[in-house]
Amino acid sequence: MEKTEHIVLEDEQGDRIDKVISGLDDEWSRTQVQQWIKEGHVLVNGKPVKPNYKCNLHDQIEMLIPDPEELNVLPEEMDLDIYFEDKDVLVVNKPRGMVVHPAPGHLTGTLVNGLMAHCQDLSGINGVLRPGIVHRIDKDTSGLLMVAKNDMAHESLVNQLVEKTVTRKYKAIVHGVIPHDFGTIDAPLGRDSKDRQSMAVVDHGKHAVTHFHVLERFKDFTFVECQLETGRTHQIRVHMKYIGYPLAGDPKYGPKKTLAIDGQALHAGVLGFHHPRTGEYLEFEAPLPEDMVHLHHYLENNH
Repeated sequence: MEKTEHIVLEDEQGDRIDKVISGLDDEWSRTQVQQWIKEGHVLVNGKPVKPNYKCNLHDQIEMLIPDPEELNVLPEEMDLDIYFEDKDVLVVNKPRGMVVHPAPGHLTGTLVNGLMAHCQDLSGINGVLRPGIVHRIDKDTSGLLMVAKNDMAHESLVNQLVEKTVTRKYKAIVHGVIPHDFGTIDAPLGRDSKDRQSMAVVDHGKHAVTHFHVLERFKDFTFVECQLETGRTHQIRVHMKYIGYPLAGDPKYGPKKTLAIDGQALHAGVLGFHHPRTGEYLEFEAPLPEDMVHLHHYLENNH
């Protein structure tokens, strides 16, 4: 079992314990967390609680996360939004709310389940739970992902990520009005010492660089495009919070009073890479999802 701890923060007090814990990791479903609580894997201030326990400020939550079971990942027919496919590579536009790969609590309905039904040939480098997955985007981020259909393609695409030759541009709506048109955030990222399930800018973290430019300004928000130079966990979300402009709708790093969107207003809109077999540079662009289009129209008309 893996032991992890969390201190209840100010904006979490009064929330149910199962809600707080499931909000710490995109891969933990509320149902799975409730099961852990019932099985005694969760202690609050050293004592077991029920799933409906209301958290108090500075409660000490200890979790013993059971080791993952050997999972039987099954294909599921899905209406995938595929932008490109050949015998080596597939590019798919993932909707907001979909988990990329199975994990305890999310055995079905993931992108991997859909990919396994769509094509039988996915690279095996990442094993049974993540076949073909070269990189991932968060559950509540929409946008383009490249998928490897064989090990040769997988190794090539991973090397391109390491060498920083993959183009990854995201559109985002952030709180606040950014005064300058362009910026670069060069700040190392690592686990937050106060909350191990969150990332933060830390002195000895991994090198992380995000470039951004302003597309449009509103009264209290800014529409930006961010380009990743590195690809750390939650990089754009943490970097934008670090400079004082957190993403709208971000349940982990943003303010509670925000725009009406289910998850962070972040979309991986542009993806470019060199084809593993031919070397040809390919670039794809996916339009904003409907919920972000509605937000943009709202801001234009009201801000």
